[in-house]
Amino acid sequence: MTRKIQIHQVDAFTRTHFTGNPAGVVLNADSLDDAEMLAIARELNNADTAFVSAPDGADHDLRVRFFTPRTEAAFVGHATLAVHAVLTRRDGPRARRQKGRTGIVEVGAAAGDAGFEIRLPRPPLASLVEGAELAEVCAALGIPMSQLDAACPPRIVGTGSTRLLIALTEGSALGGLAPDLARLAALSPRVGAPGYFVFSRRPAVADCTLESRMFCPALGISEDPVSGNAHGMLAVYLDSLGLLPTSRLRGAQGHHLGRPGRVDVELLGDARLALRGAACHVFETRIEI
Repeated sequence: MTRKIQIHQVDAFTRTHFTGNPAGVVLNADSLDDAEMLAIARELNNADTAFVSAPDGADHDLRVRFFTPRTEAAFVGHATLAVHAVLTRRDGPRARRQKGRTGIVEVGAAAGDAGFEIRLPRPPLASLVEGAELAEVCAALGIPMSQLDAACPPRIVGTGSTRLLIALTEGSALGGLAPDLARLAALSPRVGAPGYFVFSRRPAVADCTLESRMFCPALGISEDPVSGNAHGMLAVYLDSLGLLPTSRLRGAQGHHLGRPGRVDVELLGDARLALRGAACHVFETRIEI
């Protein structure tokens, strides 16, 4: 029997069409199996596609799974914003509890004009990357070792969907990165991180406290335009170094791809953090499978 599947496209961490990070949102995904979800994600060819299903318990309001064109991801910040932009457009604004592989997160309207807010546990800090291994990563990214920010030793953050955070002294150096994507993908299993989040605390763009780029070729994503999850990791890391005095940051990302976006992060007092950002609905369609 042919099934009609409802699909939305949303640009996240932006208020302007065709900027920020695009995500697919598939509603009523209960009937889809893993292979079908992966096939739809590959067909849409966004960095991530979110699949929304009905709750299976009283402690949450919906279940969401995330797929890149290559594999399933544990949690994705921009695609979560996209989900709740679609639900708010359809059903109106309200707080919702979203269940996924990493547990339950709370999503609702952010205060003022900030869009949506995702509250989730702070990710743990993992190992430092140094020595020959760091030199190999920098060579693959096209980063001269002299450009590294000594105040922020490169470190892996998170569990499951980890990222290697690498700080540069100047934001202007981000535009000169020339990553060898195949080499980065091959390094990921050994380094222990499928994504490389390169940032600077001295941004070359206005209206932010830092700017960044992120490369995840091991996940089938050459460059992720705007990552909420990685900015949350970065806030926790900078706070551990005493470099986040106000418990807040605003990150700029995506402008190197022509898709500028902004991510706001606040560290909360209950071992959680809040990711905040806007989202812009682009289109709605249906496919038959």
